[in-house]
Amino acid sequence: MLKVQYVSMQKFQASNIIIFGGDGDLAYRKIYPALFEIWKSGLLKDKMLIYPVVRKTAKKQFLDRLSDALQTHLKHENDQDSNNIKSFFEIVEYVKISLPNEQEYKVLKSLLDGSKGFQNIYYFSTPSKAFGEISHLLKKMNLIDSSSKVVLEKPIGNKLSSFEKINNQIASAFAENQIYRIDHYLGKETVQNLMVLRFSNHLFEKSWNRDHIENIQITVAESIGVETRGNFYNETGALLDMVQNHLLQILCLVAMDPPHALNAESVRNEKLKVLKALRKFDENTPHNQSVKGQYTRGQINNVEVGSYLEDIELYHSSIETFVALRVYIDNWRWKNVPFYLRTGKRLAKRYSEIVINFKPVCHNIFNSAQTLENNKLIIRLQPEERIELVQLTKIPGPGGYRYKPISLKLDFIDSFEKRLPNAYERLIFDIIRGNQTLFMSDKELIASWSWIDGLISHWQQSSKQNELYKSGSWGPSHKVLLQDDHWFINE
Repeated sequence: MLKVQYVSMQKFQASNIIIFGGDGDLAYRKIYPALFEIWKSGLLKDKMLIYPVVRKTAKKQFLDRLSDALQTHLKHENDQDSNNIKSFFEIVEYVKISLPNEQEYKVLKSLLDGSKGFQNIYYFSTPSKAFGEISHLLKKMNLIDSSSKVVLEKPIGNKLSSFEKINNQIASAFAENQIYRIDHYLGKETVQNLMVLRFSNHLFEKSWNRDHIENIQITVAESIGVETRGNFYNETGALLDMVQNHLLQILCLVAMDPPHALNAESVRNEKLKVLKALRKFDENTPHNQSVKGQYTRGQINNVEVGSYLEDIELYHSSIETFVALRVYIDNWRWKNVPFYLRTGKRLAKRYSEIVINFKPVCHNIFNSAQTLENNKLIIRLQPEERIELVQLTKIPGPGGYRYKPISLKLDFIDSFEKRLPNAYERLIFDIIRGNQTLFMSDKELIASWSWIDGLISHWQQSSKQNELYKSGSWGPSHKVLLQDDHWFINE
């Protein structure tokens, strides 16, 4: 397999990566495979040490599962290399901290004190309610200095007040320029390419506004259920798990004005303007601008699957597994342009994409009996990463002007020879080198939580109920239509 070609070949500071929640599902699936690829790149040769901090898992059990996780990753990448895994294990130092107290943290301190000249990167892959306690103990044990960084997994809190409480606890130990609030969707190649697509192509930047765009749709569809995340998911649901961070961050990149420079402060300021311009919810929102649902039994790929309640082994839950919203941004660029945000579990297929639907031409001079379909820009985020521009083209042959939509495609896998680094890989590299551009500021999260709290409040006031949908469908059928592989909310 070809190695990743990194644009920046700068020297990276030697780093200790300390992963709290080091035996969690996220760490095995995402964090360790990303660190493995970074280690393989050679850019941090002899300059990276990894400290998984676990509470209960025994060392052998941890290493066995880590080996399985890396083998699965390599199989996916078509690059089985057991020797690489054995070598990688040489930089992994298992740390067991059963209880959050000073005595337990002395073990970690003795290990980190032995690697002078390394920056300490603390990765909090735990429930956010533990963030403050971990930060307090790290500070008390003098394990934080000016070079230290902390990485926070989402969601941070479950509403504005809890976010602010947790954020203040972290801020008592780390400065804002040391905090990296991670959203892996911002590390996806196609999401980052939005910046280049929009701001370096005259064709799109001049038409990227309410005069030329009819609506914008952002969809994250998953065919899986809650799987092993049942306890976590039943405290968050689709709104907090997906909309509050992933979908809103994508919305910001799609809708923001050009930053004056490509740096963290400028990009974050423009994103914040979008979040502050989001139209507030009112008493009509639950009825005509939002849908919430929960999956029941059904079939995925011709296999019978259970309901959400069966998956979490409860008789009742008000948690939603599907959300669809129509939202508006009240500024000059986007006034009255609907943005459709949709996400759900156990849907018919897995895909994530952004669809820019352009307005139709004013007059059809060709064939009044045949509708002129709108141009579309489709930015597919997963499972494959590609960009499509859908335009009308004449069908060859005699018989007058007959036309059909044809896609001009940029497929990243086909267009670039090198393996594309995954999102976590790219973001961890940015953390190591101190680039916060693709990470959320506290001000962004305050604005997004404030907006989300407003929606939840109106749901509660109106006693908004989940609408049931079959696993393997596209959500609540009488509310959502599937049209040309894209969802539309009935108006």
